[in-house]
Amino acid sequence: QVRLVESGGGLVQAGGSLRLSCVASGIIFSRNHMGWYRQAPGKQRELVAFITSGGNTYYADSMKGRFTISRDNAENTMYLEMPNLKPEDTAVYYCAGRPVKSPSWDYWGQGTQVTVSS
Repeated sequence: QVRLVESGGGLVQAGGSLRLSCVASGIIFSRNHMGWYRQAPGKQRELVAFITSGGNTYYADSMKGRFTISRDNAENTMYLEMPNLKPEDTAVYYCAGRPVKSPSWDYWGQGTQVTVSS
């Protein structure tokens, strides 16, 4: 059974920082691209960043230079460092996994809430 479990969300003031984690089980982690998505109230889910099985990273334009995605294959864990948070970063953040030969994100976590107060 595949499980992706996010943690690290919470309530912070603008300018604060959070580090999200996603622990995967039931998959060969190193053979999956991993990504972070977010969904703000009333908005569509959007890609934040993803990291390939080989460690290459991609960021949505609005997130470039702000957040840092990383992975630790030995720990089956992916991270998202989010410094200097803004109220518009408030959303539910989801972890996603995609086998390297799959065209779609096949695995999803339940999400972790990030709330940034002004």
